[in-house]
Amino acid sequence: MLDEMLIYEILSVVEEIPEGQVATYGQIAKLIGRDKNARLVGKVLSMSQFYGQYPCHRVVNHCGRLVPGWHEQSFLLCQEGVVLKSNHHVDLKKYQWNC
Repeated sequence: MLDEMLIYEILSVVEEIPEGQVATYGQIAKLIGRDKNARLVGKVLSMSQFYGQYPCHRVVNHCGRLVPGWHEQSFLLCQEGVVLKSNHHVDLKKYQWNC
């Protein structure tokens, strides 16, 4: 169940991702103590505009893939110095946040 406290807990982790780095949905879920809830993180991020400005563009899937259809994500990451691999993927070995 989504409650405000959980939403802000997820968004506060997203806020910590440094510029020029990315985190995965699963990584964020693990950081809040909900290892199996990567999809919940995705759901919260899809609603983040209702809670303020957060760097959601820094979150990718477990393979480093960008959000399909969100073309601004690649632009925002490139602005921060993240070089994309082919097929709109981020090299997690190079850019993943080591938290």
